[in-house]
Amino acid sequence: MDKLKWGIIGAGRIADTFCTALKECGEAEVISAASRNIMRAKKFADKFNIREYYSSGRDIAVISPVDAVYIATPMSSHYEYAKMCIENGKNVLCEKSVTLNSAQLSELLALAEKKGVFFMEAMWMKCRPVFIKAKEWADSGRIGEIRSVKADFSNLVKYDPYDRLFKPESGGGSLLDMGVYPLTLADSFLGEPCEIISNADISEDIDMSCSVLLRYPSGAFASVYSGLSLPSRNNAVINGTKGSIVFGDCFFCTDEVTLYDAAGETAGKFTCKNEINGYEYEIREFSRCIREGVKDSTLVPHSGTVSVMKVMDECRRQWGLKYPNE
Repeated sequence: MDKLKWGIIGAGRIADTFCTALKECGEAEVISAASRNIMRAKKFADKFNIREYYSSGRDIAVISPVDAVYIATPMSSHYEYAKMCIENGKNVLCEKSVTLNSAQLSELLALAEKKGVFFMEAMWMKCRPVFIKAKEWADSGRIGEIRSVKADFSNLVKYDPYDRLFKPESGGGSLLDMGVYPLTLADSFLGEPCEIISNADISEDIDMSCSVLLRYPSGAFASVYSGLSLPSRNNAVINGTKGSIVFGDCFFCTDEVTLYDAAGETAGKFTCKNEINGYEYEIREFSRCIREGVKDSTLVPHSGTVSVMKVMDECRRQWGLKYPNE
């Protein structure tokens, strides 16, 4: 098929990085961009030589003749934009966390099935070769039965009341923006938990940091931490009865992963440098699914997105934290 025609909703840092990969990977033509600030949309369009730009994502959903839409706006707007795009027959790749809650996600998945379009969470981590290799090692039994997963994602972020990370009306806080990564890692290797115990430091109506302990039917555990107020190496370790898998720092975008045997000796190492900036892998997976008429990605399946969203719902229920526009 011809190159997919894309529209980009959002003109921030992540949209810029994504569009760079989209333009360079040779599998797409970007024809429209939108931002609530029309001058920002124009600047974005000029940078990437995009012919159409709008002041509303609705225009891309309704007017622009695109095949696919990438949504990179604050999380509180994901549901609204994704719904508009799907209703108008557009395939959607939506940044994580894909919605604010499970109810919104369920509605979008049902709507995508009804309209016959492809919908995927932009969980780039799961499409990266390093993550795929770690899954291959685990699935082939190289570390035996998995007994624990430990992963952190925490950065020291200066407080700014105008930053979406600190705005409850934008779906701010560490859980949906950062915690979604270690929770996705745990879900990918251990599946759906049977028990969830979570605590959070709530300030300014968002979680500044949180910890989550997950227990699984097998007896395995996962320990997850995310935060906006502590620096961390952001690493991840998967321990099994025959060895372990250790990701490099910033596990969600690391270039390397190491396999250790039960004696702690190196049993394998895999390194893969980005071809562009790391977003090319999810773009290729999304494009593959469109070409092949697949409605659920094997790398980023709906079941995993739903499972993680349910965990985050339960965490916030335990904290008593609800976003203003839910």
